[in-house]
Amino acid sequence: MMSITASSTEAQLFIGGKWTDAASKETFEVINPATGKPFAKVALAGEEDVNLAVESAKKAFESKRWHSLPALERGRILRKIAELIRKNQMELAQIMTRENGMPVNMAMFVEIPMAADAFDFFASLVVQPIGEVVPFSLNAPSEHMAWTMREPIGIAGLITPWNFPLLMPAWKIAPALAAGCPSILKPAPETPLTALKLAEICKEAGVPDGMLHVLPGTDEAGKSIVSHPEIPKIAFTGETNTGKHILRSAAEHIKRVTLELGGKSPNIIFEDADLDEAARSALFGIFYNSGQVCQAGSRILVHESIYEPFLEKLVERAKKLNVGPGTEMKNNLGPVISKQQHEKILNYIEIGKNEGAKLLCGGGVPENLTEGYFIEPTVFADVTSSMRIAREEIFGPVVGVIPFKDDDEAVQIANDTIYGLAAAVWTKDIKRGLRMAKRIKSGTLWINTYQVLSPTLPFGGFKQSGIGRENGIQAINNFLETKSVIADLNDRTITLF
Repeated sequence: MMSITASSTEAQLFIGGKWTDAASKETFEVINPATGKPFAKVALAGEEDVNLAVESAKKAFESKRWHSLPALERGRILRKIAELIRKNQMELAQIMTRENGMPVNMAMFVEIPMAADAFDFFASLVVQPIGEVVPFSLNAPSEHMAWTMREPIGIAGLITPWNFPLLMPAWKIAPALAAGCPSILKPAPETPLTALKLAEICKEAGVPDGMLHVLPGTDEAGKSIVSHPEIPKIAFTGETNTGKHILRSAAEHIKRVTLELGGKSPNIIFEDADLDEAARSALFGIFYNSGQVCQAGSRILVHESIYEPFLEKLVERAKKLNVGPGTEMKNNLGPVISKQQHEKILNYIEIGKNEGAKLLCGGGVPENLTEGYFIEPTVFADVTSSMRIAREEIFGPVVGVIPFKDDDEAVQIANDTIYGLAAAVWTKDIKRGLRMAKRIKSGTLWINTYQVLSPTLPFGGFKQSGIGRENGIQAINNFLETKSVIADLNDRTITLF
């Protein structure tokens, strides 16, 4: 039986609990972004493979091979997945670094623990009551009993991006399984091996065959999943424009859709903030995973009275960050994901210069890293809200610093965007922080911190940053339908006829 390892050079699809070639026999190459060279060939899923996965998922769902297991046993299996993720953390980190470029220390100490925690959290929800008895009201004396039931929607189509190749699948697979939904996962073509390794772990933990399928591929597989009439639920994480296309396609069958999309998140530094802490956190807020984070703090708003000293601290620290292959623990930033992304980010840097923003550090490719897709940590000052680098999601190690004069202007600048995924406020005045939390339009708001997340809290966005929430109790509800049940307890049935 095939096993996914850090040295794998070939991989198949995972359908019905088995490894299989694509129906077309086609494959695609996976590129190491640190070298720009291919290192593995993976089966290329297409429409026929999606159909096979749907048939397998239907059998699993209709036979109740998962949902008929006692709730405690399902919870134990989810916790076993978490345990195996932790047990295999080094192997997972090496796979992720090879295909995504993320520094191995970031993978081991941030992404992998968060993915394991997600399975632990949703394991705890499996045994929670689903549904409730509610009062019944009728304009006549009567005896009725009324309650709600929550039932799994059915097959869930899960489409995940390349920036967090373990965490994004975990955030979708865990609640889908907790709800009782079989899943068909299409990971990004840049990072298929991590998702396939997760499928291997799920099978080892005891997830029944047919409850999870992994179909690496390109747009054809994703479009087939979204348009398939027997997949009633779609969960997608990715860019906003793709989310719009998914909504249009899903509308044909009135599918249940959750979307976690782009962001242009403001990180607001007030004059009473601890500047050292704010500067250090701002670096993590924008340069973690080379800026390829949907909630990255890519707009730093700084009160005009501390603008210059804050910039000095930020730039001084940014210049000390190490850029290089993710295999070396000392490196803070690895490569960006692809040649296309590399060119896009460098083009945005040129746009920033042409728009009149002041380049304070970075802005190019490190001299000793001409192979692969590396970019220096880049800081622009004197950015205005009308500039493209302040309005469009760059998804790279580029940040714009914007001055403001008071609370009202900070709110106005922060909310002047089509996005609303995350934001942060730095202040020693807790009342001011809480007032800002009420005024800023974002799905997550941090006070005196950045980038910290918990599976117990819902995550998602306002405006064009998405629909619905991942994590928290809300996430499992995304995979459940609500049924109201009313029982007439009267001696004679109430009727108008």
